[in-house]
Amino acid sequence: MHTLDIVPGVHRLARGSTACYLVETDDQILLVDAGLPAFWSDLAEALKALGRTPDDVRHVLLTHGHFDHVGIARRLEKSGAQVWVHRGDQRIAEHPYRYEPGRPRLTYPIRHPRSLPHLASLVGAGALWVQGVHAPWVYDDPMPFGDVLTIVPTPGHTDGHVAIVLPDHDAVITGDALVTLDPYTGRTGPCIVAQAGTHDAEQALQSLDAIGASGMRTVLPGHGEVWRDGAEAAAWKARLRPVP
Repeated sequence: MHTLDIVPGVHRLARGSTACYLVETDDQILLVDAGLPAFWSDLAEALKALGRTPDDVRHVLLTHGHFDHVGIARRLEKSGAQVWVHRGDQRIAEHPYRYEPGRPRLTYPIRHPRSLPHLASLVGAGALWVQGVHAPWVYDDPMPFGDVLTIVPTPGHTDGHVAIVLPDHDAVITGDALVTLDPYTGRTGPCIVAQAGTHDAEQALQSLDAIGASGMRTVLPGHGEVWRDGAEAAAWKARLRPVP
């Protein structure tokens, strides 16, 4: 499923309880996060509606390296796109199943049965068959798109997690640093992903300050619906909720 112009010039692709975003600039198309393998057809359909093709995506910006955000990055990399990630998540982007959660994941579906439809949809969208990125670029390198966005470190969910601020769109893409649907528990509303997916919950709570400080009106999370009542309010609400 795709939504054109969720804010002007930013388009949302969503499947398997996961979302990624196409961002139009003056001369190029950027993809922020790369969803799951099944996103390929959604990407092609959305780009066709914009008069583009997947070959027009020259840069893929990862908020972090987990499998459900790396999905089609390798396929785009093979077609010539540069895939970008924070240095702290470079290893995970290359090997997206090699990460350490804050708590063991296996008990979560039993303790949180509302998570089952979301976890099943992840699997159905290809979550078990994600290829890592071959040679990611790191945000320390000169970025040819740096004038249209700001990379904001938001560690905690992973060591190298970042949020991406789009000032011209009054929006911040928060990845899994702040979500409105936690796929491991099924809870909704602004929150931090459960420790089944979050490496350091205390650090993740601290990173909410950076998201709130962005001052953006629209929050575009990696899981769940768009939040339109301001990043500061979303961060405040998420901070009040325990991280299971």
